[in-house]
Amino acid sequence: MSKTCNICGRGSTKDASRSHANNKTIKRQYVNLQTKKVQGGKIKICTRCLKTINQTA
Repeated sequence: MSKTCNICGRGSTKDASRSHANNKTIKRQYVNLQTKKVQGGKIKICTRCLKTINQTA
């Protein structure tokens, strides 16, 4: 189960949480994926692509 958009290919990015002591903790920021039915099949689509598709339709 991949966490990437099937249309644009966007995936997760790495980021760092910083404490007051400036300790770095690596965390993942995942893309907001939604599952939608398109032509009888389910695809994972990010909300940015979903918004673009809704604007053109």
